[in-house]
Amino acid sequence: MFEAIKQWLRRHWPKLRLRTILFGTFLFVAALPGFGAVFLRVYENTLVRQTESELIAQGAALAAAAGHRAGGPQSPRQFGYYRSETPQIDLSRSPIYQERPNPMRTTARPAPEMELLAQRMAPIIAETGRSTLASVMLVDHQGLVLTGVYRRQSFGHVGEVRAALKGRTITKLRINSSYKPRYDFEWLTRAANLRVHHARPIIIDGKVVGVLLLSRSSRALFRGVYQDRAQILLGILVIFGVLVGLTVILHRGIARPIEALSIATRKVAAGQGEIPEPPATAAIEIRALYRDFADMSQSIAHRSRYLRNFAAAVSHEFKTPLASIRGGIELIEDHHGTMTEKERRRFLGNISADAGRLSSLVSRLMDLARADMMKPDLDAATELLDVLPSVADAMRIEGFEVQISCGPDLPPVAMPAATLERVLLGLLENSRQAGATEAQMAATRANGDIILTIKDDGPGIPENDRERLFEPFFTSKRAEGGTGLGLSIAQSLVEANRGTISLLPSAKGATFELVLPVAAVV
Repeated sequence: MFEAIKQWLRRHWPKLRLRTILFGTFLFVAALPGFGAVFLRVYENTLVRQTESELIAQGAALAAAAGHRAGGPQSPRQFGYYRSETPQIDLSRSPIYQERPNPMRTTARPAPEMELLAQRMAPIIAETGRSTLASVMLVDHQGLVLTGVYRRQSFGHVGEVRAALKGRTITKLRINSSYKPRYDFEWLTRAANLRVHHARPIIIDGKVVGVLLLSRSSRALFRGVYQDRAQILLGILVIFGVLVGLTVILHRGIARPIEALSIATRKVAAGQGEIPEPPATAAIEIRALYRDFADMSQSIAHRSRYLRNFAAAVSHEFKTPLASIRGGIELIEDHHGTMTEKERRRFLGNISADAGRLSSLVSRLMDLARADMMKPDLDAATELLDVLPSVADAMRIEGFEVQISCGPDLPPVAMPAATLERVLLGLLENSRQAGATEAQMAATRANGDIILTIKDDGPGIPENDRERLFEPFFTSKRAEGGTGLGLSIAQSLVEANRGTISLLPSAKGATFELVLPVAAVV
């Protein structure tokens, strides 16, 4: 099922620009508070709690006035004198009760002092209700209503009145059956048909003498939105402006540089243009992407030139012995009957030598290919004092001496021992073949790397040949069977292990320098 959904999404997913995705994401995130205010009742719950807070404040003021009118003593100031009452109603958790029961008729009569209190409080309650639009009733300790349209009737059976007569302040949410919808979208609101009921005891000399029963409908959600429309509209405009600003910043920092890089990539692929400098507003990661892409482009261009030159060199190197072999075979075929045995042997010897050269070229080319494809061994750790003596012993023959000089406490190098031996043996063999009688291998540490120099006392390398020394197939000993691939293979092996090899200027002989990284694990 999920796979089918993913396949459907892949087929129908629209092609969107990055700036469109960014703006859509920001717009969705910005709309979440509004979504929560309407659908998650956040704003509506705030309106209901605001109504409860107003009823608490109004009830506290009227209860204090009633106690004062009744002649109750004032409490002295003491620690904990100030007490705050926070709203407790929550639309998502508070229970919603049925509409408040109708008052019950009764023959009971209120106490004279409560009658007097009701007479004194009636103007205050009426004036307060006129301003706050709240229904306020004064109830005595029996539950009899002393003010309002339900005067001389009993609310003693109502839950909040019973709780208040026991000394508790309580607020309840009750259904308002007389409410009629006024807006088309009132199905979105939950509190439209609810009424907040608040009951507060009137306490004199530590005794509950009556109850103030207050009730009021909270502000409707859409009325609240309408009344706060200026602030809400300003907030929407500010948020939208911020979204546009963020989108522009991200477009200039991400989308536009990526588009420019894409255009430059197509031009480079077509052989035109170069990778431009990253824009000043581009993000750090985008700048790094530009640099990496420029490095990759240069590496590809270098590799392309290398392959072209390599192919031309291979063609040239193979063409000469192949032409010689073909020519010898044609001479033998054409003049086989008239040739002497000595001539036939000479031509066959030339063919064999050229075939041997071809075989050597193929073998060395395979070695070069393996060196170019080699990956660094991150765990390699080779002690120079284990490799250098064995290489020196292998190359010491009559007429050629190898000396070793190493600094104290040299760390291991990050190159396999077999690879390092192969490179050093090749360099020393070149020195011996060039006519050197002595070579020195010296190792020191500098700038966190190991510097290994191989110096001989041979005739040296001509100045004109120094720049081409590491080019494939370049050799000054072609007549002796040299392929010109030895130093190219050595360079590939060293660079594959994150090192470098170079020819240093020297007054006498040849001096090669290997810069090798120190092994990570010592």
